Amino acid sequence: MNNILLQTPDGGMLPQLLMFGAIILVFYFFMIRPQQKKVRDQKKFREELTKGMTIITIGGMHGKLIAIDDDTITLEVDKGVRLTFDKTAVSMEATMRVQKPA
Repeated sequence: MNNILLQTPDGGMLPQLLMFGAIILVFYFFMIRPQQKKVRDQKKFREELTKGMTIITIGGMHGKLIAIDDDTITLEVDKGVRLTFDKTAVSMEATMRVQKPA
């Protein structure tokens, strides 16, 4: 009785396997691959940080990069106010942000 429910009308499972394969390919090309590219680009950006850049952290803190260590960065957010962040907290360069018209 169970075998009847698992069989397709044309008598084979090839169409089902092809459909599952197509779904996996769609997930890969539209979800997994773009996310991997984003992670690679973000890692490359963090490796290319230089002193003097104006950056934005993931939390939204804007500041000028004044020191870079192996795992940390130091931002100057106001005159004399310096904050230390983990390098992974860097989101983007402030000049890369889209400016809204005034």
